[in-house]
Amino acid sequence: MVVVNISQKETPPPPLTTVRGVIGSEKKAFFEDPQVLKAFAAKGVKVEVEPAGSRQIATSIDLGRYDFAFPSSAPAGELIQRKRHVSAKYTPFSSPMVIATFKPIAALLTKAGVVKQGAVLTFNVDRYLELLTTDVKWSQLTGNTVYPVDKNILVSTTDPRTSNSAAMYLAIASYVANGGAIVHGAAAEKSVLPLMTQLFTSQGYTDNTSEGPFDEYLTVGMGPTPMVWIYEAQFVDAAARGRIKPGMVLIYPSPTVLSKHTLVPLTTAGDRVGRLLSTDPELQRLAAEHGFRSGDATQFAKVAADHHVPVAKDLIDVVDIPSYDTLEHLLKGVGKAYG
Repeated sequence: MVVVNISQKETPPPPLTTVRGVIGSEKKAFFEDPQVLKAFAAKGVKVEVEPAGSRQIATSIDLGRYDFAFPSSAPAGELIQRKRHVSAKYTPFSSPMVIATFKPIAALLTKAGVVKQGAVLTFNVDRYLELLTTDVKWSQLTGNTVYPVDKNILVSTTDPRTSNSAAMYLAIASYVANGGAIVHGAAAEKSVLPLMTQLFTSQGYTDNTSEGPFDEYLTVGMGPTPMVWIYEAQFVDAAARGRIKPGMVLIYPSPTVLSKHTLVPLTTAGDRVGRLLSTDPELQRLAAEHGFRSGDATQFAKVAADHHVPVAKDLIDVVDIPSYDTLEHLLKGVGKAYG
């Protein structure tokens, strides 16, 4: 008997095309995930990214060095499209803005009428602004034994001159300060600007990206930053990686805004990355693993449930962001106060 062994050659993997992008810092963990790199490689793509503040991406970074820009909001994406004369864009996932805090702080603010208990904790922005404008200190809150410091009650944000998350904070605060209406026109801008400026300048130093203050929240505790303004995805992602300690909680501002992570392709290769992120089931699943909401709500809900993070199932109290021009006017107005 003659045995003939015919070996079959394995199909070689597709050659990898290197695609470079500049991204909002909150997406860094996603793009550095080995599973994400593997999913891209299976499609013949090697993605290399550099993080930056989303407003930095739109205003000051040399985009000629990249194949795509991936800031964390539609307004930043719109500015990039205008400046680069690009019509295409992709919005593969989104994340509402939230506040990361601690159970003792949440309980204290519940007594003060700022936080409301429920299936998820909510943060009354109107009541918060009232405490701020009347100069109420933490030490003046009734029954405060957990954080008796002589400091203003402030949510810690990023730098409004560079970071999208700070711009989203301004969008919400300006809406509430404008009587529950989106700011539009010079008169409304002038009316809300002093309070918007106070919200940021009262904080002192602020970081350029959302990664910085959230890392401080995770590692240092409530001493310097009892309340931190972040993307929901950051908290869920940290929970999935075992970085959320007992006593750390998530609060949804009322109202909130939905930050739509907008990828603007600058080359054909960058367009390919946008299409893959928007359509590839494995990349969509991995985005949910990192806390982002995509077209399939069940994936995100499962990730949050698996890691015991109470999240808002239905985002109801969501307001629109002011027009690009209005938001820029307000941000530049606040920026002038920094000197």
